[in-house]
Amino acid sequence: MLFYSTPSKPVNLRVRAWRKLAKVGAVQLKGTVYILPYNEEHYEFFQWLVSEIVSLGGEGAFARVEAIENMEERDIVDLFNRQREEEYGQIEKGIDELERRANSIRQGSENPGIKALLEKVNKYLREFDEVKRKDFFASNAGIRLEKRLKVIEDLIKGLSGIDSKRSVPAVVVKRLEEYQGKRWVTRKRPFVDRMASAWLIRKFIDEKATFDFIDEEELKALGKDVVAFDAMGAEFTHQMDMCTFEVLIKSFRLKSKALKNIAEIVHELDIKDDRHKKPEAKGVEEILIGIRKTAKDDRQALEQGMVVFEMLYASMA
Repeated sequence: MLFYSTPSKPVNLRVRAWRKLAKVGAVQLKGTVYILPYNEEHYEFFQWLVSEIVSLGGEGAFARVEAIENMEERDIVDLFNRQREEEYGQIEKGIDELERRANSIRQGSENPGIKALLEKVNKYLREFDEVKRKDFFASNAGIRLEKRLKVIEDLIKGLSGIDSKRSVPAVVVKRLEEYQGKRWVTRKRPFVDRMASAWLIRKFIDEKATFDFIDEEELKALGKDVVAFDAMGAEFTHQMDMCTFEVLIKSFRLKSKALKNIAEIVHELDIKDDRHKKPEAKGVEEILIGIRKTAKDDRQALEQGMVVFEMLYASMA
């Protein structure tokens, strides 16, 4: 739960804060009080946002709470679902028109409008993915719209003769020899994805890698021997629905059954989209939480987290 107030100047500070809150899916509870489901990423986001607000002359604080006394849990979930339904509704309006246009094209006929329809459906798919990332409680509206998008996508690609599999921007393949002896930097307060990624880097990519922690605004000033990961604007970070660990695996063409299993665990804990049902994920998360609570600093937390993933890999190899 986040509380904040902003000064009259700069006038755009309140708007900037609101846009950032909207982007991560926060719900306005009352006035300038916002809530998000608890996870480490949301905790860090609130921490960073409060710091920014205070640095610009405002006031802010946040708290982890177990309950809101005058609201049932289902009422809180409904707040999130209603907000997602509004966003899905905007996409659905576009789908209505797209469906009408697609149904007007004869099966198999040449039509210059098909390319435009393909561009439109890809646009709506991207917009849907953005909203789905914030659909923390898997709203019925999201489930319904996803099915409808699949139907219209198959219809349009069928008309054009294109395979109906969704296209995902390709991860750029990297050369291992270009990433040796580097200083690798990431965000502070490392957790699942950063711990796993650091282990992967030192184990399979750059055995002499050293690690440091920076603020994201420092990324633009990095030297050529510094590589950033799991941070906004980093060379290696989340792409589409992939976490940083998965992006690194694809970037360096790393393949093994053990890495695939670990990638599914990291994805489940970091992305939280229920794609992979990994019973061991909860146990791994509990251990990493314990490390985070007991480590004396970020460096120790990262190194201890890397040990956990080394042991996990050894058990699966």
